[in-house]
Amino acid sequence: MAEKLNPQVSQNSKEEKKEDYALEKVPKHYRMGWWSITNVALGVATAMVFMQMGSLMAVSYGAMNALIAEIYATVIAGVLGIGIAYLAAKHGMNVNLLARGGGFGYIGASITSFIYAINFIMYCAIEGSIMAYAVYEYVQVIPIWILMVFFGLAVIPFNWFGMKQLDKLQKWSLPIFIILLGAGMITAANMAPTYAGDVWSYLPEGAQVGGTALLTCIGIINGLVGIMALLISDYARFIKPEQFKLGVFAVGFIPQLVCFFIMGLIGIWFGVRFMEDNPGVYFVHIIGIFGALFTILTQIRINITNLYSGSLSLSNFFENVFKFTPGRTFWVVFTAVTAVIAMLAGALDYLGPLLTFQGVFLFAWAATIIADAFVVKRALRIGPMHFEYEQEKLYKWNPVGVVSLIVSSTIGTMAAFGVMGTFLQNTAAFFAAILSFLFTIVLAVASKGKYYVKTDKDNVPKDEHIA
Repeated sequence: MAEKLNPQVSQNSKEEKKEDYALEKVPKHYRMGWWSITNVALGVATAMVFMQMGSLMAVSYGAMNALIAEIYATVIAGVLGIGIAYLAAKHGMNVNLLARGGGFGYIGASITSFIYAINFIMYCAIEGSIMAYAVYEYVQVIPIWILMVFFGLAVIPFNWFGMKQLDKLQKWSLPIFIILLGAGMITAANMAPTYAGDVWSYLPEGAQVGGTALLTCIGIINGLVGIMALLISDYARFIKPEQFKLGVFAVGFIPQLVCFFIMGLIGIWFGVRFMEDNPGVYFVHIIGIFGALFTILTQIRINITNLYSGSLSLSNFFENVFKFTPGRTFWVVFTAVTAVIAMLAGALDYLGPLLTFQGVFLFAWAATIIADAFVVKRALRIGPMHFEYEQEKLYKWNPVGVVSLIVSSTIGTMAAFGVMGTFLQNTAAFFAAILSFLFTIVLAVASKGKYYVKTDKDNVPKDEHIA
């Protein structure tokens, strides 16, 4: 009735649903139940890339090395995910906004947002490529580039109205996903495998459990650990205050358990049995057209969330740096088109190196935000206790986060290139996170919190409320 009496209210409501608070904190009236949010996050966790990583590591380095790496990823991503979910739910902000008042300043945070967006564009390309190759495996009369363009752009309408639309899509698609996954596993169990031995004892010739093979697996999977821990903030910020504790645990940990432990183990099992690391290929071989449909459904579930997070990050970057604010939906289209270009350029061929170096940056960024929130702000009482996000109250740059991230990422990248030995080469992301955590604390103490928020003498009115 209110909408009929006041068309402007209706229009504002529609715009609110479409934009989903890309540039400000989520108000309490727009919060959602923890299960709906966890359901959306599971759309990410059930992506085929997690099966593919399990298959890739197992086929290349042995099933037990892959299993240990998956357990490592579950624990580390779970701890980081819960920490990030706690901050996002408490303050109603994702990591792009948290970074502004969490040690980076508003321009410094924009740079991290842009790099973060590039990661999501890359994942859109990877997931879209898996989908295109699965269909091409079944219908080879259609050129692969046409399939890449089609599937890259087809997910745009599913993302138009943001978080609440994502919830609906993930709810109806989850049962279908479970049925088709179960059908594939049952069919595969009754087929003659390519590798007839015990799956969990499989080792490639010359490999051993532990050592360099295990470290390599950990290095490969660190990129996924970093992205999963950080993107949880895009969803956890919607948790209702009255569901805070349960919501933080569910949204922060359950998706990590599913994507690394459950999907990872399934990927190991499939990969070794059929000596194939691409799930889009082996599912089509196992259940034919239903395998192609399973791949399409799975990749749509993940790519709509990739577009969502990518659009939020790009909105933040261009609003802060260039004052360009066309709206989140514009960036949904931009992200999809850029991902198509990356697909056509062969992003899937460079998956291992991309994930390794991505892990360095993402781990360092997550460590900086967590160190700032739980050590600098809470334990040391340096700077404001809240996370300020409004530009007029922030400095452009805060050396605490910016310097910590640049230095730790640079050293971590050098380690990843092998300059510091084999051990640090394959644990470069974790090494960068430790450095960033320590640098953040040291620089905050050294600067005495001077660059977090502007004071009265910096032309902020004394009676202005800081949210």
